[in-house]
Amino acid sequence: MARPMIGVSTYVESSVRWGAWDLPAAVLPAGYHRQVRAAGGLPVLLPPDDEGDAAELFGRLDGLVVAGGPDVAPERYGAARHPRCGPSGHARDGAELALIRSALDAGVPVLGVCRGMQLLNVALGGTLVQHVEGHGGTPGVFGSHPVRPVEDTRLAAILGTAELPVPTYHHQAVDRVGDGLVVSAFAGDGVVEAVERPDGPLTLGVQWHPEAGDDGRLAAALVAAAAEAAVHRTSRAPAPR
Repeated sequence: MARPMIGVSTYVESSVRWGAWDLPAAVLPAGYHRQVRAAGGLPVLLPPDDEGDAAELFGRLDGLVVAGGPDVAPERYGAARHPRCGPSGHARDGAELALIRSALDAGVPVLGVCRGMQLLNVALGGTLVQHVEGHGGTPGVFGSHPVRPVEDTRLAAILGTAELPVPTYHHQAVDRVGDGLVVSAFAGDGVVEAVERPDGPLTLGVQWHPEAGDDGRLAAALVAAAAEAAVHRTSRAPAPR
């Protein structure tokens, strides 16, 4: 059986340096695609292009990872901008919201990481806290703090219910939880650290950065769910005439 094809969203930056070059580029920390590949998936990087491409992509992709990045524009969830809210990537917001909605419509499993979790929540009608203290490292360096999965959730089935340390770098978080989502992990201070859909194809967002550590269980769960969902979609497809 072919490996599940997993789309991973990317940044687009106006100035990226490598060798003698300084050019606009679509970029992504290597931990994302390495974890997908290590879990048996075939990673495909998705730059934030035309929102209209999203539905077509999920005729070909078996899973989606929405990567971390800049603050979601508060206009996306009907809020005024907080003074501590950082610059937003409006084109990326639109493209990734379209990816999430198209993936959910197509029954394709989704893993949202940090900003990706926040966008998943916004896509389903939720809102965000625009600034929290104590959840980031120094600039350019991941911090660490413990989170505790909630019993009887899909996340707990993957990671267990014991408190575990995670790599973290964020200053925004879930406020009102989106429609159909449940909270599946908390930090010690009560900040929501994971949300999920309890039923259907795996739909999970985590506030931390698994790609920055060596725990590949979330990527493995996504790839396994993508393989299962792909089989179900194939079995439901109409027979050729």
